[in-house]
Amino acid sequence: MADPSPFWARQAHADRRAVLIGRSRIVAALRAWFRAQDFVEVETAALQVSPGNETHLHAFATALLAPGGASATRYLRTSPEFACKKLVSAGERRIVEFARVFRNRERGALHAPEFTMLEWYRAQAPYEMLMDDCAAIMATAATAVATRQFTFRGRAADPFAPAERLTVSEAFARYAGIDLVACLTAQGTDRAALAAAARGAGIRLAADDNWGDIFSRLLVERIEPRLGLGRATLLYEYPAAMSALARPKPSDPRWAERFELYVCGVEIANGFGELTDAAEQRRRLEAEMTEKDRIYGESYPLDEDFLAALAEMPQASGVALGLDRLVMLASGAPHIDHVMWTPSTDA
Repeated sequence: MADPSPFWARQAHADRRAVLIGRSRIVAALRAWFRAQDFVEVETAALQVSPGNETHLHAFATALLAPGGASATRYLRTSPEFACKKLVSAGERRIVEFARVFRNRERGALHAPEFTMLEWYRAQAPYEMLMDDCAAIMATAATAVATRQFTFRGRAADPFAPAERLTVSEAFARYAGIDLVACLTAQGTDRAALAAAARGAGIRLAADDNWGDIFSRLLVERIEPRLGLGRATLLYEYPAAMSALARPKPSDPRWAERFELYVCGVEIANGFGELTDAAEQRRRLEAEMTEKDRIYGESYPLDEDFLAALAEMPQASGVALGLDRLVMLASGAPHIDHVMWTPSTDA
């Protein structure tokens, strides 16, 4: 639980200060690492026409008022992804941003409505290279605060050990006893097959759960708690149906060039070989918003400027990493509020 005292209370701040100083050291060390890798640090706008188009991410909306009084809806970004990809389209080849991002309906030990996302892109680089980046970043963070171990809720992992690399299909077979390949078809997904397999694994389902909902339940309940124990896990080759912004694997389009980094059972990074087919990206984002409207009764506009830029974007790979979670793991903090200089105040 977060400390019930206000963060500015002297004792509450004193109790957190060592962790906060550690955070500053980690940020400084990461900035130095990216500079040494010839990255350019960028700052993109937080106020956007579209906050992002993922079904289960919720944005904060506001009104942009023109001098004459005309009003237009704008959103605080849930990710800097669209803006960063525009810069890659513009000719930048290695960029990184320590981005403040905003997500509504998210609160808990690992979630805050405002947090810092470390996001970086490499043009003309395979997504496996960004897996190597993640390993270097964990080691850099650990070195910055002089720790040999990441911890969370009694779980531990060595940030210097080579990460376990596990495909999603392998993880489903190992930890849920499910043949995920049998739940895919050449055209997409087989809900009935996955639902039957999930029930066999003891997962409770709702009648209106779609394939993606069932996949996510299995991942959260059966697989994620087993990842990143002792050492980090790189979970890769996600089903294409669960990878709206990633390009398909060339040898088998049922799977996508997507990975997630888990440490101590906590997901801290999500990386892609980036989709650059603008027409296909439009189709996927529209499908995401149709599903969002079905579930939540709301949707967000597409960023037409992003889609236009995507048509000019070179092949690239990118990663989004939760900086606050990284600091939590490196410091052993039990709650995200402990690692924020000024945590969000709940109503």
